Amino acid sequence: MKQLLTLIACILVLAGCSKPAAPAGRWEGTFESHDTFVAARLEISGGLVRISAPDVTDDNVSEESDREQMRQNMAARLAGAWGEIEPRPMDFDGTTFRKPGGIAPQIVWDSKSNVMTLYVYLGVRPVIKIPLRPVKDFSDDPWTSQ
Repeated sequence: MKQLLTLIACILVLAGCSKPAAPAGRWEGTFESHDTFVAARLEISGGLVRISAPDVTDDNVSEESDREQMRQNMAARLAGAWGEIEPRPMDFDGTTFRKPGGIAPQIVWDSKSNVMTLYVYLGVRPVIKIPLRPVKDFSDDPWTSQ
């Protein structure tokens, strides 16, 4: 009987140490500042993560017509490259996704709102945090579908 109780206690301890399951679904979003454009897609399936976030930084994009062309360019790059993005494993602690063995957050999940926040690191600039909204299907233009 004592061995059975010890076995049950060990199983409960191990169950408490198991990794949380990553949420499944699709998310998309965009970021735009005076000089930076990012369009992003995220898909999680079977615990594997697919991310694409093409970006452009250009100080010379000031006219609205140029900005609209840049948005269209980013949307086309995002959609065009999506089929070539390979799913990859990430460490997930129930809230934060990190590269395997990594420290820096890559994605943070708010389970209550089902919003993912993608962390984009562009050189030495501060991290860009892009809220991604859940979607059933990806759109051709993530800027107009917000």
